[in-house]
Amino acid sequence: MSKPSILPLELDNVTYAVSGKPLVRDVSVSLAKDTRTIILGPNGAGKSLLLRLCHGLIAPSAGKIRWQGKSDQNPAHHQAMVFQRPVMLRRSAAANIAYVLALHRIPKAERKDLIDEALALAGLSDLANRPARVLSAGEQQKLALARAWVTKPQVLFLDEPTASIDPAATYAVENTIETIHAHGTKIIMTTHDLGQARRLADEVLFFHQGRMIEQTPARTFFGQPKSALGQAFLRGELLWQEDGDAN
Repeated sequence: MSKPSILPLELDNVTYAVSGKPLVRDVSVSLAKDTRTIILGPNGAGKSLLLRLCHGLIAPSAGKIRWQGKSDQNPAHHQAMVFQRPVMLRRSAAANIAYVLALHRIPKAERKDLIDEALALAGLSDLANRPARVLSAGEQQKLALARAWVTKPQVLFLDEPTASIDPAATYAVENTIETIHAHGTKIIMTTHDLGQARRLADEVLFFHQGRMIEQTPARTFFGQPKSALGQAFLRGELLWQEDGDAN
């Protein structure tokens, strides 16, 4: 029997400010299960901050963030996040994953099968005993995805997961993301790569200067964005950050 879903995730007029300066402003959005949500926008749009707010790493200055699903368990236990440059423990690839299972108090008798499953999902089975810190950047990112997925989170937040790796590694990471999605995990992801967004997105959240300009099905956004700012962004025009850096 599947676990009750913690989704949808609801943001109600969420603002995040530093020293009185709003960096994310009045965001209201509902994020449903099953879809891959890609957050786009120029540098300083507030994309990474939005992920941190949703994941609970920072608290909003105003507004509410609510998991609206019927689960009676703590939503924090059913989500994970992977950063652009993940931290690797000074252990083997397999031991990096084992560490997460220990934190979640998974019985030792169950851990080996889960580790093997996560490594296989990321295409890292042959590197199970290799020190994580000597892996290539792409392999480390795939390991970070495997480590995040091993507890089967309902939601996975990804912050520019391929920004620092080469095209071949990007292809492998995208395949891993697709596989995780196929296993039932909701993907919420930021990227600067429009090609990647076209390949992965079911819906697009487009941000500018900390505001959500539109929430649009991906096919519609890439065909004809609703906003003039979205159209300019797709044309590659510079969108000035008059109010400073919000990312």
